Amino acid sequence: MAFGLPMKAMEATVCGDKLGNLILELAKNFAIYIGMVIACNGLHLLLKPYKQPRITSDIIVGLVVGRIGFVRRLFAKFNLTFGFIIDFGMTCYMFALGIEMDPHALFARPNRYTKVAFTGVLCTLVVTGISTPIFRYFPSHHRLIDFTLCFATLAASTDSPVLTRLITQLKIGKSDIGKLVIGAGVHSDFVCCLILCIGYIVLPLPEFCHHLEDKMDIKKSLQMGCAVVVQVVFTAMVSPILMKWVGNENPEGRPMKGPHLILSLAFMVLMCASTTMYYYHPILSAFLVGLCVPREGRVSKWVITKINYLMTTIFFPIFFLWMGYETDFTMIDAPNAFTWIRLVVLFTVATAGKVAGTVISGAMLGFHWPESVAIGMLLVTKGHLQIYLAIKVIGCGATSMSTGIVMVIATFLTTLPAPTIVAKIIKRARKRAPTHRLALQLLDPLSELRILLCVQGPQNVPASINLVEITKGTADTSIVLYVTDMIELTDELSDTLERDEGVHTTTVKDKEVMDMRDQVTNLFQAYVVENDDGITLKRTMALSTITSMPQDICILAEDLMVALIILPFHRSQREDGKLDGGNSGFRYVNRKVLRNAPCSVGILVDRGLGSVEHITRCQVAVNVGVIFIGGKDDREALAYASRVAQHPQVKLTVIRFLEDSSVESSSLFRIILPEQEQEKQLDDECFTQFYERHVIGGGRISYMEKHLANASETFSTLRSFEGQYSLVIVGREGGMNSILTRGMNDWQQCPELGPIGDVLSGSDFSTTLSVLIIQQHRLKGEIDGLDEDFSMI
Repeated sequence: MAFGLPMKAMEATVCGDKLGNLILELAKNFAIYIGMVIACNGLHLLLKPYKQPRITSDIIVGLVVGRIGFVRRLFAKFNLTFGFIIDFGMTCYMFALGIEMDPHALFARPNRYTKVAFTGVLCTLVVTGISTPIFRYFPSHHRLIDFTLCFATLAASTDSPVLTRLITQLKIGKSDIGKLVIGAGVHSDFVCCLILCIGYIVLPLPEFCHHLEDKMDIKKSLQMGCAVVVQVVFTAMVSPILMKWVGNENPEGRPMKGPHLILSLAFMVLMCASTTMYYYHPILSAFLVGLCVPREGRVSKWVITKINYLMTTIFFPIFFLWMGYETDFTMIDAPNAFTWIRLVVLFTVATAGKVAGTVISGAMLGFHWPESVAIGMLLVTKGHLQIYLAIKVIGCGATSMSTGIVMVIATFLTTLPAPTIVAKIIKRARKRAPTHRLALQLLDPLSELRILLCVQGPQNVPASINLVEITKGTADTSIVLYVTDMIELTDELSDTLERDEGVHTTTVKDKEVMDMRDQVTNLFQAYVVENDDGITLKRTMALSTITSMPQDICILAEDLMVALIILPFHRSQREDGKLDGGNSGFRYVNRKVLRNAPCSVGILVDRGLGSVEHITRCQVAVNVGVIFIGGKDDREALAYASRVAQHPQVKLTVIRFLEDSSVESSSLFRIILPEQEQEKQLDDECFTQFYERHVIGGGRISYMEKHLANASETFSTLRSFEGQYSLVIVGREGGMNSILTRGMNDWQQCPELGPIGDVLSGSDFSTTLSVLIIQQHRLKGEIDGLDEDFSMI
């Protein structure tokens, strides 16, 4: 017993020392992790002006930090732990990637995304498979065909998460070419990952690496293949039922119940782990399970959100540190020119294969060849999965250290030219953007005016007829009027359609729709017959789903070369004079048309204009007001008013809102930008021309000025219009940068109407005042050179 106490004390001291050393080592690892996060974010911030993606700065930092001796020694002590973290992280990464992909794309009718993706993958497989064996990327000539196929698949793949973030960051994700690149990238990633999943069954990586001369174990491959098939079939059958049940038990807006969430996660983990018992790789198993899990539902969305957060905040800094540690540049044969030739060849053949494939598919789809080349070069983008696989084949001896490092460098090089490629795309889009503006301001008031008048039904016709009547001005001017029915395509209505393949037309056989269209046609024809003085009536139809209707209207307007689209407001007037809640679908249509229209757009808020007796038969003049504060939309409203002023039954009043220069606070602390000064000069020139021609020269238009100090006085002045006018014409963004409307946006109910239009059409405003809100045609390329949703292909 005398010797027992010192021995126990010594053991306690040794344990304490070990625990202290362990805590110290963990603190060092944590400090390195924090340093990686700071370094990655700092370098990304420095490279931001060059529009480089996040992965570029991460690779650079990882390669640099991974070469520091202190870091390498510390990393070596925890090599097994870091290896487990990397494998676990990539398993989560592949699971989330699988959830976000649609396996039905393999069986659906090929669209242009799949055509571009499949031809790009196929051409890259062929070009890489032919070229790379010549340059000895692998240490042994045994199983040469197997290795070449794996290598070609890696070269043909696209890292869709990296590419999607890159396209979004460069602000072309909403354009047609951006959507095509993202869609084709996802399909390319899907196909190549699927090839890897199937190929691993035939050629397991551990056996391929360490037993190159052995023959393939057919029995083992069959067992693995059967296990994978059972896993996929079971997950595909059970997961939709489970996720639907969990979704029904946890409706949107309520916190997820813990037991349901745990059950769902346990099911996913169990499915991912089931095939690993048969030596199937975990990351491939996770990808296949992710494919079988429904993309919709609260659980899937929760899992994707949490995994993406885990990847960004924790995993990627560790991943790139691991990459820097594993890619030992001292092992690369730098003096040997053949090493760099292999790098150039690898990058060249991967790019050439993708470009060849997209050029071929682009020719079939009718793309311009420069855009096809750009798409191919963007689809070369590699990322985390390719780096992971390159380092794994180094570790298992399937390839030399030199070749593995070449693959990592090639992955890095695929992301560098993307900003330049996108800049070229934008430059070409600017050149092809329309150089003229289809705006009323640029048209002669006496020239023919082409209008696309959209109606939701007969309820819009009376107000539309009166608006057309005052728009035509005098009998000397002519109007080509395209009356377009806005018909939402539902499943029930779709069953009644008859399509003529020969002339590509669609006939609606639904009785309710046919009666509605006949009623609209008869009302407009009666008006034209009664007033046969220069109005040419033509009927069209926008029959599509709500999401597609804005595009159909814009295409129709572009094909018909109209200068003005007139849309009905999504809210209608009730019997008590108030506006109803409206149709949110048609509100979406109006907002999208305002954004993408190829000409000027007007939104008509009807609160009594339709109840006015036909203006041609009116014995009393119709009072119309025009508000002018400033800006291109107000100038367009003034141009429209110059046509309205010519109508003999219209009494037009132009009200100009000016800033009260006598109020000291109105100009205090204000900075006038050069663009605002230029806009103000254009406003003055435009208004002077209008004033001299119509107010002084014509003598039929009334004019008044309102000197106001702030938005509050503007609001009070607008309230005073109640009962004075049947219709008020305003610009959508009138006075956007003016102190007279500053702050109005804070209480806007319908921002698409602009500050003035929203006030005049408010539910607490006059019940007898109709409003026409006009937006001048936005020339593409006007802001920052181009809109985000430009079209090129």
